[in-house]
Amino acid sequence: MRTLYVVTHPEATHHVENVVGGWHDSRLTPAGVRAAASLAQAIRSKVPLGAEVELFSSDLRRTVQTAEPIAGLLHSEPILDRRLREKSYGEAEGRPQEWLDRRFVPPPAVPLASTRSS
Repeated sequence: MRTLYVVTHPEATHHVENVVGGWHDSRLTPAGVRAAASLAQAIRSKVPLGAEVELFSSDLRRTVQTAEPIAGLLHSEPILDRRLREKSYGEAEGRPQEWLDRRFVPPPAVPLASTRSS
């Protein structure tokens, strides 16, 4: 049996600059770097010494910055895979969040599935 830990990157510059993230290649903020170090310590405390570890990360800077301290404590190299990136926002990436908010069209309401008795 394997144990899987899923970690999301902590605070990145696109959060504090209020710009659209997605594939925008932002960095961790100083607070994000500290949080990544804390995440690494928390994971290190859960993984038994000598355990075989595979560490996967998207190739975006903020996720690599999150994976690096974990990799250091687990003596592992992160495997970078662009398929692990979050949703792409296309031309909105890196633009102010309000730019995207003004253009957002919500999906149509979907009625709840009815229950039929046969």
